[in-house]
Amino acid sequence: MATEVDYYEVLELSRGCDGSQIKKAYRRLALKYHPDRNKGDKEAEEKFKLINEAYQVLSDENKRSIYDRYGKAGLEGHGGFGGAGMSMDDLGAIFESVFGSAFGGGFNSRGSNEDRYPLDIESEVSLKFSEAVFGVKKDITYSYKKVCEVCDGTGDKDKNPRVCSECGGKGEVYYRQGFMTFAQTCQRCGGEGVEVANPCNECRGEGYIEVTEKTTVDIPAGIDHGNRMRVSGKGNISKSGRRGDLYLLVLTEDDEHFIRDGDNIYIELPLFFTQAILGAEVEVPTLKGSKSVNIPQGVKDKEQFILKGEGIANVHSGRKGDLIVQVRIVYPTKLNSEQKEALIKLAESFGVESKPHESKFEGVLNRVKNWFKG
Repeated sequence: MATEVDYYEVLELSRGCDGSQIKKAYRRLALKYHPDRNKGDKEAEEKFKLINEAYQVLSDENKRSIYDRYGKAGLEGHGGFGGAGMSMDDLGAIFESVFGSAFGGGFNSRGSNEDRYPLDIESEVSLKFSEAVFGVKKDITYSYKKVCEVCDGTGDKDKNPRVCSECGGKGEVYYRQGFMTFAQTCQRCGGEGVEVANPCNECRGEGYIEVTEKTTVDIPAGIDHGNRMRVSGKGNISKSGRRGDLYLLVLTEDDEHFIRDGDNIYIELPLFFTQAILGAEVEVPTLKGSKSVNIPQGVKDKEQFILKGEGIANVHSGRKGDLIVQVRIVYPTKLNSEQKEALIKLAESFGVESKPHESKFEGVLNRVKNWFKG
């Protein structure tokens, strides 16, 4: 008997995950196994269907509740799952409900010059910490597709591809199992609906060529790791001349000293133990220079001080976050004889106060002694 698929395992989640984690996992895996990124890969296509099936159930609170109690069997009759029988149009509807129309056009299984590839594309841009904080003009090199002019986008040297003999031009083949009908992408033509008898030498039968282009993009101040930017009119080009958009996934480098958390930033302040005892006024680096921070006597290790408005300007509102200064008390690693003697004298000058463990453990020691009496 086949083992039942666990939807949580499919999306690589734990059972206690929340809605935002489910959506985040779906976005990551759906992009990874998207048919347009895995041309002709049957295993990736099946994985993509399973990911959508899992998301369809776990993103719906009612269906998820039933599934958690009774498994897939409990969803029968509730419209809970149907990954095996889903058409690519059905999967496309789920995909676009999460991503919007940014990747539109990639799910239409029928082949034509217009939908041979999606018009919108995605690339990555890496930024230094300072570039993300303050904004920068960045040169981006990326590749886009356009219709092959030699074969007019047909992929055929004679510009006359023939109708696929397997699917009859539909791009899908259908088969029945019991009373249900299933559809899958035609393996012979890859869902294009046509067969190329004489592949074009220029595009090798693909119907399109890839072009490398460089463009300069204005990166706004405050953009964060994982954000996406839309660059209008820099995507793939269709046969009719329509051009999609370029979406940039922002990746930011870590800074040596500052740690970012949204619009707030953290910095660690090393304090010598004598400064922590006596208190001190210290200069702390900020994004635009330095600020004086008054450290009170007896400050504790990992204690935090907040400098309001010294963080990062929000990329949408412009409102600035805070700079959080966290203390790290530093102790000497080596002592010479003179320093050691001075510290002993200092400790002795505090008398009983310098030995708090004696008063704390006195009662404990007496209790322990009583255990062995009698």
